[in-house]
Amino acid sequence: MPIACLDSRALIRISGPDARSFLHNLLTQDVETLQPGELRFGALLSPPGRLLFDLFIWGEEDGVILDVAADRRDALVQRLSMYQLRSSVEVMPMPDAVFVAWGADKPAGFIDDPRLPALGGRRWGDQSETDATEADWQAHRLALGVPDPAADTLQDKTYPIEADFDLLNGIDFHKGCFIGQETTSRMKRRGTIKNRMMAITFDGPAPERGAEVLNGELRAGEVMTGAEGRAIALMRLDRMNGELTVEGRPARVEKPAWIPDL
Repeated sequence: MPIACLDSRALIRISGPDARSFLHNLLTQDVETLQPGELRFGALLSPPGRLLFDLFIWGEEDGVILDVAADRRDALVQRLSMYQLRSSVEVMPMPDAVFVAWGADKPAGFIDDPRLPALGGRRWGDQSETDATEADWQAHRLALGVPDPAADTLQDKTYPIEADFDLLNGIDFHKGCFIGQETTSRMKRRGTIKNRMMAITFDGPAPERGAEVLNGELRAGEVMTGAEGRAIALMRLDRMNGELTVEGRPARVEKPAWIPDL
């Protein structure tokens, strides 16, 4: 089973008597019922309901650990400190690394990725034997058609449902209030979802980020990140069928099994 260290991720520990209730009122995921050793996926949104930070949430006996994009960790620490007010919590960056494993058998110490079983497992710590690279892991994720919110979304512009958070166990619609809940719940309840991140395939290298996916002469989507022959694109659901092109090359949407018929 390949194991890789994710240099693109970093950790924050939230501790103190109010750690769980503090995060529970902010994040899209239920934190109060999170058990020690359990891992959940969620996000911190802006008040209008757009994505600011994607998060993996690790339960501890005396607090919570957040697994976040490394280049956004300081910004998240600052924002959490702004929300802290009178809550009895301590927000501290951690030096430990994040590791992922995928394949046939999950190594000891790895917890199942809460988004999708095929993504494998995740752990944090100060050391782990690795035999793969982060690029290998990203290729595996891309092959499953799973977006990487840190890379594939536009900060404070993308709604979490557009990034498939509702399909990847990233939103608890029954937990009660969180920042941006009103917009998120309304989109889900009314079915007013016009765009979703989908995998597209094509021949040759990945198009530049922001390249248009066209359906005939109509704009059908926008490429985010990708690799040879495959990319994640934010697609209009009403224009995914038909003769698609990107940078003049034929393209098609490849819907993975974890996405229902839309």
